[in-house]
Parts: sequence; C-alpha cells; structure tokens
Amino acid sequence: MNGDPIRTMVSMRVEDLDVKELVEFDTQTGEIHLAGQRALLIDATALGMLRKELVEHLGLEAARLILTRFGFVHGWNMSEAMRSQFKWETPEDCVRAGGCLQMIEGMVQIAPDDPGPLSKEGRTLLSSFEAEQHIAHLGRSDSTTCWMTCGLTSGFLSRVLDKEIFVLEDRCIGKGDASCCLLARTRAEWEELGDSRAEELRFFRREHLKDWLDASLHHVSETLKRVEQRLSTRRRALERVAVDVEDPLGVVARSDSMRRLVDLARRIAKVDSTVLITGESGTGKERIARLVHDESARSRGPFIAVNCGAIMETLLESELFGHARGSFTGAVADRPGLFEAANGGTLLLDEIGEVSASMQVKLLRTLQEREVRRVGENKSRPFNVRVIAATNSDLTADIAAGRFRKDLYYRLNVVELRVPALRERREDILPLARVLLAEAALRLKRPMTGLSPSAADQLLKYDWPGNVRELENAMERSVALASVSRTEIEDLPEEVRRAVPRQPLNGEVKILEDVEKDYILAVLELNEGNQARTAEMLDIGTATLYRKLKKYGALRGS
Repeated sequence: MNGDPIRTMVSMRVEDLDVKELVEFDTQTGEIHLAGQRALLIDATALGMLRKELVEHLGLEAARLILTRFGFVHGWNMSEAMRSQFKWETPEDCVRAGGCLQMIEGMVQIAPDDPGPLSKEGRTLLSSFEAEQHIAHLGRSDSTTCWMTCGLTSGFLSRVLDKEIFVLEDRCIGKGDASCCLLARTRAEWEELGDSRAEELRFFRREHLKDWLDASLHHVSETLKRVEQRLSTRRRALERVAVDVEDPLGVVARSDSMRRLVDLARRIAKVDSTVLITGESGTGKERIARLVHDESARSRGPFIAVNCGAIMETLLESELFGHARGSFTGAVADRPGLFEAANGGTLLLDEIGEVSASMQVKLLRTLQEREVRRVGENKSRPFNVRVIAATNSDLTADIAAGRFRKDLYYRLNVVELRVPALRERREDILPLARVLLAEAALRLKRPMTGLSPSAADQLLKYDWPGNVRELENAMERSVALASVSRTEIEDLPEEVRRAVPRQPLNGEVKILEDVEKDYILAVLELNEGNQARTAEMLDIGTATLYRKLKKYGALRGS
C-alpha cells in the first residue's frame, strides 16, 4: 500500500480506530509504518536473548536502565505519532489508543475491561512478552520484569498529558503472579504513597544511565590502571630479584612433580569437569584452582573461594545457597548465595573435608540437580558454575571412618590434582623464595635485591612443614628485619637458621656415634664456631660440648 499516512481532521474516539488504517506495508520498498512511523518486525526471542546478554554482562541494574529508557523513548515517539495523525476528542481516548498500539505490536494483552493505568486499580495485563522472555532465558525473577512496557507506557502518558508520569508494576507474571498490573502516578504521588517502589523511578532518569556508564567506565579504567601498575611493578621486582624464575600464571614449577601438576591442571581446565585439589595445608591449592579457572572458558567470569571450615554450619548454608527475607533473625532482605554469585565462573569450596554431614547431603543434591534453593524458599534456581573442591584431609580415610559421604566424594573427585609438599619439590624452594621476597619487598616498600648465598643455602636445608605459606611468612619477616638490601641468614626465622640437612642413607649405615659427630659439627659450622650458641641449640651443657669437640679433634688449635 503506497501513499501518505492517513490523517483524520475531525475529533477521534478510540472506538473509531481501524487497525488497517494504522498499519501500512509498502510492497515495493518493504517498509512498514505504524501510525505513520517507520516500524520493524522483530522476533520476541531475539529481544529475550538481548535481555539475557545485558543482564549477564552488565548486570540487572544496567539492563533495566537500558531497556526502561528504550521503552520510554519508544513510547514518547509513539505518542507524537498518534497526536500528529489524529485529533483526539479527549486525552483519555489517546491514552486508550496507546494501549491498542501496544497490543498491535504484540507486546502485551490488555484485559477487556481495562480501566487504564491512571486508575486506582491500574492496567491489568493478561500476558506480557517481556515476562515470558525473562522466564525463558533468565528464570523466574525476584522482582518485576516488564521494563520496556513500563518505560513505553510512561513515555506515552508523559507526552500525552504533558507532565511526568511514571509507570511501575504492582504485580508481574515474571515473578510468579497470575497477571501483570501497571500503575501510573506522578513522582509526587509515588513519594506521597511512601511506597518502596518509588526508588525504582531512578530507572527512568536519563542522567542515571549516564551516571552509571560514567561510574562503570571510571571503575574499569581505574582497575586496569591498578592491574597494569601492579603487574609492571611486580615484573620489575621479579627481574631484579628473581631473574631466573619462570612464573606461568603465578605458579612456580621447576620440579618435575609441579610441572606435571601444571600440565594436568591446564588440560582439565579445557573441560567443565568437577576437580578435587588435595595436598597439605599451605601448599598453594587455591593458586592451582585459580590456574584452572584462568585457563578455562570461564576465565571471564567470577572466581569465588570460600573456606567451608571457617564458617558455622548454619551460616554456611546461607552463604552458599542464599536466603529469603525473613527466613531467620537478621535476614532483612533477599540475598543470593555464592553459587548464584559465581554464575558463569568458578566456585572453590576450600576445606571441603570440614563440612558437616547434613551440609554434605545438601551439597550433593545441589551438585546433582545443578540447582540451588535459598534458605526459606521452596523454589529452585538453576546455576551455571564450575565447582572445584580442595582439602588437606585424607577423604578416603574420612569415608572409612564415616565422616565423609562416599557419593559426594565421587561427585567431587572427577579429576584429582594433588599438590606436592614443598619438601617434595626442593627445586622450587629458591625460585619461590625469590618471588615471595620480591612481593614482600613491594608490599613493605623495601629495596631488596635478593638472597645471600648463606641464606639461600639455609633455605634448602629446612623441611618447610608449613609449605609455601611458611616460606612466604619467612620471606616477609626477612624483608622486615633486613639491615641491608639482601636477606642474610640472621634475618631468617630461628627454626630455619637451626635446620641442618638430613643425611640420606644411600645404602650405607653409620654407627650412632658417627652420626652424632656429623650432626654436632654441622651445627657448630652453622653457628660459625660459636660453642655457647651451639650448646644452646643442641640443649646440652657447654662442658659436654667441649669434651665432645676435644674428642673429635675439632677444637681450635688442637
């Protein structure tokens, strides 16, 4: 159909509207006009997918801002078109016509006896494409979902009535109600009502969108600057203190055992299997978990770690699964748990062996169903999270003792990554020490250049029962106490200074007297010939030490 849009010069009533006159289609150009405005046919599912992308990548607040503002501008333009095309008998007729246009566009189905959004009862929607798409792509919501519809109705009414009108939902199909209800009020009316929904008026402000974008860009910019500065500073420090260190993704791996572990971690990162990381306390299990996350397709999502052994059982359930408002004392608002917070990323359940039997049952159900149920709610919410568990316990022994569920163990242990103790990978001690020394020097703002040869040699003699964590503390202590620009042996903790190397048997067995002699002489050498200090460390008298040294022919001048 060609020609100019139809213009009616006489006063118009909504009953006189003819849908065929509102919609025009030009068969030659393929253009569609609705009430004189160029229109498009857009798949509702495509808009639903757009909503999902906005929510997942920008967050709920930003997604609602954008779609509400889009709806407002659309409604304003629609009102301009209707006013230019028709001369309405009353403003109420134009308001009702706006509802007809929304139905023509396929956005909503308005109840037949609709009193209008300006009425006390509000406008009832029997169906809404937004609510339908929100449920399809994001699941049932805790709040209202018809953001474009509210924005469109607000923009339309504001232009028709020449004053600010804000439309909010009283009920919404998207959050489980039987129908949607739109209420239109001025800002003053919303504020006079004292309704908590008045806070939602911020979504209509164009300045709020600009403020959010400015704040987000500023946050991203500042974060990138800090990360770049930290990496640059760390790189310079490592080049100065640890020039021989290969540091892939923060994991020092010189020993064969650590190289095998890193290789296995990188391979398992490519698939979405559940991983169990085992090893002694302080070996760096969280660092390995982060490596798996960083090397996976989920690297752009969040990485959240929780120490299950450090939280009381009653609080742990709320922390992991979330809770509904009023579900317990202090639950003043709905709160998502860490399973929901980590959506699209990785959740590390550290110290999983400390979880109680009842929590093990709940965790097993959650992992099997891939759904989480908040404390105080009956509905389940799907989540998209990779779960990594870590423990320093022997879970097989715990299973035999009845302390850990076998079915949960097999659910978690699809692939096991065992982090070796530091004493089992002695090739990593000095590279790790240099990295940790550099990082401590950065934190404490001390100009450290490295380890003295005697300090480095002493680090290798110690067994490090506290593993990497103990080494990190030792390096921080040495930086804090250092009187020169490098770590000397006297800057190390006492237990490290007192360490002597273990003597391997190698098939040869020494008599006990010879072993004692070698040990005493090694401690004497450690103390640079100071007999009093040596006797104190050996917990023997100085006279006893003197007699033994005389027997060994180790006295000076003897």
